[in-house]
Amino acid sequence: MNGTHASNGGTNLAGGTQHNATHDAPNEPLSPDDPLAPLPFNPYKGNRGLTRAWHAMKNSLAGFRVAIREESAFRQELTLAAILIPCGLVVPVDPVSRVLLLGSVLLVLIVELLNSSVEAAIDRISLERHELSRRAKDLGSAAVMVALGMCLMTWGVIVGPLVVGWIRAWL
Repeated sequence: MNGTHASNGGTNLAGGTQHNATHDAPNEPLSPDDPLAPLPFNPYKGNRGLTRAWHAMKNSLAGFRVAIREESAFRQELTLAAILIPCGLVVPVDPVSRVLLLGSVLLVLIVELLNSSVEAAIDRISLERHELSRRAKDLGSAAVMVALGMCLMTWGVIVGPLVVGWIRAWL
């Protein structure tokens, strides 16, 4: 090829479309809907290193405060986590089982936070009843239910036999 470009029907070898600057309209302004248009200025995107980490931590803590203040389901699951996490730390199991126990509880909290964020975004768009809004909220709720089921299953499989053994030894 020696520095020349071969024409292959406007696609590159990976199957994508090539954009040739000589054929595109020069200096054509991009509309706001164009995916190549620059995003609006975000003052936090320029931060690097510890400054970025500091802002991320402040935003994360603000998210926790909002979830605790506004989301009753998150408060209920946080109460469950306050009970299960100490139990998961003291139950006599191998380290991998301990990670599974604690991870399943944390997963419930993670999925609930994501579900709450989807619900907040949908409510921000519109409070009117719409089939797609209902579907998105139902899917988020289903994700929380799956995480809770997985948590219950994990605790049942790992801690259940221990509890049964303790009850038998006590009786």
